[in-house]
Amino acid sequence: MDLQGLVSGMSGWNIVGNLLFSGLGFVALMFGRRQGRFQPMALGAALMLFPYFVSSTALMFAVGTALSAAAFFLRD
Repeated sequence: MDLQGLVSGMSGWNIVGNLLFSGLGFVALMFGRRQGRFQPMALGAALMLFPYFVSSTALMFAVGTALSAAAFFLRD
């Protein structure tokens, strides 16, 4: 298996951000599912999926921070 080709173009911080925001998204998704509310589920799904479409590490942390803040402040 060619791991070099698998992670080419990804920095260590990019992988850390991907794991961090995907984990937060999973928690938000499960919270919304248990509460039966669409908004936390949608924000959780967005947090889980967006890192796969953003290649810039700085942009990923900016968008991830904004989505995480929205999930936290708009949970009620």
